[in-house]
Amino acid sequence: MHANWKTWAHVTKLDPDKRLPEGAAEEIATSGTDALMLSGTLNVTQENLHELLDLVSSYGLPLVVEPASPDCAIFDGKIDHLFVPSVMNANDVRWIVGKHYAWLRQASSIDWEMVVPEAYIVLNPNSAVGRVTGANCALSAGDVTAFVEVADRYFRFPIVYIEYSGTYGDPAIVKAAAEAIEHATLYYGGGIRSAEQAAEMGRYADTIVVGNAVYEEGIDVLRATVRAVQ
Repeated sequence: MHANWKTWAHVTKLDPDKRLPEGAAEEIATSGTDALMLSGTLNVTQENLHELLDLVSSYGLPLVVEPASPDCAIFDGKIDHLFVPSVMNANDVRWIVGKHYAWLRQASSIDWEMVVPEAYIVLNPNSAVGRVTGANCALSAGDVTAFVEVADRYFRFPIVYIEYSGTYGDPAIVKAAAEAIEHATLYYGGGIRSAEQAAEMGRYADTIVVGNAVYEEGIDVLRATVRAVQ
């Protein structure tokens, strides 16, 4: 049975292109985080994705793969969900629907029970995801809430993801997004490196995602972010 992602308050994002220190996988898995998301924008391959999956799959936490390209959309028996992003504010339509079309054209079979579509709103122009997708990140709160409402009420995405990717975002923007949502689960990711930041964004987002802090700040900071929202 697939894990219930709607109940998660804290997700730890691990990048297949980055190396974890010796013993870090167990510490992350026992930190109290609700799930692990395997996700990256650059240099993610089947090989390093499976290597990371093998490293973390024995700890019993729910596992999500968030593919950056169709060839990394895997249905390995170790994972619970495939979170598939569409970047709503991308200037290149491939990142809204084109990559998805290519995926379906080449896939031999898809376990749709595992697939969870995500509506990404990318707000850091200097991030890898912002550059690769050509996202228009110069958005006001009104712009963001319009994208949120399109994703939530028109396209009926189950997840709306506010992504600042590597930098701490504007809580007022996340608050406005939360107030605009009626049905979707709101995820926030970007620059959370303290319990205070986790608590602040956790007031508005249903789920916070902590990634870079795992590599740059260490396990104690990760545990503090977990405690702040659990």
